[in-house]
Amino acid sequence: MTTKPQSHQPPQLPYPPNNNNNNIPQNKQDLQFGKVFSSHMLQIPYKASSGGWQSPEIVPFHDLKISPAASSLHYGLQCFEGMKAYKSVNDSNDIRLFRPQLNMNRLSNSMDRLCMPGSDFDHEELIDCIAKLVRVDQDWIPTEEGYSLYLRPTVISTHPYLGVAAPDEILLYVITCPVGPYYPSGFAPVRLTADTPYVRAWPGGTGAAKVGGNYAGSMKPQTEASKRGYSQILWLFGEEEEITEVGAMNVFFFLEKGDGSKGRELVTPPLTRGDILPGVTRQSIIDLSTSWGEFDVVERSITMPEVRKAASEGRLIEAFGAGTAAVVTPISHIEHKGSDIVIPATGDLTKRFFSDLMGIQYGRIEGPEGWSVKI
Repeated sequence: MTTKPQSHQPPQLPYPPNNNNNNIPQNKQDLQFGKVFSSHMLQIPYKASSGGWQSPEIVPFHDLKISPAASSLHYGLQCFEGMKAYKSVNDSNDIRLFRPQLNMNRLSNSMDRLCMPGSDFDHEELIDCIAKLVRVDQDWIPTEEGYSLYLRPTVISTHPYLGVAAPDEILLYVITCPVGPYYPSGFAPVRLTADTPYVRAWPGGTGAAKVGGNYAGSMKPQTEASKRGYSQILWLFGEEEEITEVGAMNVFFFLEKGDGSKGRELVTPPLTRGDILPGVTRQSIIDLSTSWGEFDVVERSITMPEVRKAASEGRLIEAFGAGTAAVVTPISHIEHKGSDIVIPATGDLTKRFFSDLMGIQYGRIEGPEGWSVKI
């Protein structure tokens, strides 16, 4: 792989693919997220001593061999992406990615935030490499809406020395796995709690990058929330209890305005503070709803006191989380200061976003130009 100014270098297949399709799950209803992996993976090393990016390779899925001193293991120098490949509902040979350029932008930004070399890689070239990997393992892509091949581009430092320093060796690899609906219960509302002493991210931190450390810190509060009967954490920040994210998703609130105008607005927290991940689904919801022109679409700070007041006044119409794995997830309850705020679910707008986004991803609906990329 190359940096942007240099020539294209296609992925190499040094031998015929080992199409071990005997392990493809026969009953897709039994698929569990991230448990079964397809036959091949893409790997692209970067070595400063050898001139930077090395030739991409598509190889059989295998365990990695790295030094126990690798700085990814000691200092959290690791980032990743979440994408999906879909088979069109109209033609099983029509395979698509959804807005992959946004994933490439975010991966570059995450690498840059971790001071990894090669963050200026050619985005179109990596998309082409990923497309070739998907084509090699296309038989692993389940058919039918709701099913897809999940793609996990990952970058780790393989710098084989201790010491807190920027790495000069990294490995970019992509693994894939067939998946069904993310939540076993299907498209059903979730209960959240905002009553946690923990904070997911803060200004100046890594909240806007998709790095593993952001998720590691959420394990303990998520476990505690689950024990109390809540599906996810609604993450807050600061004394004003500004809402940031829900679990590992972005969050939206659909409200009637409180100024007496009887207008409606779709609100999601802004990215300006640098503590919120710029989600692909988040941006797609903003773009879609803006194009409809039916209500105001606003990126602004929203606090728990505002949400509680809107609910008490009957102005909180619906709320939902948004992310690649789940697409959209309706919210029915938010625990705040010991009591639950009840939210109507599942709302019509949530259903509309779910249907339209799924329709674009699976080729049932013609979406905006460049969203559904045929490979």
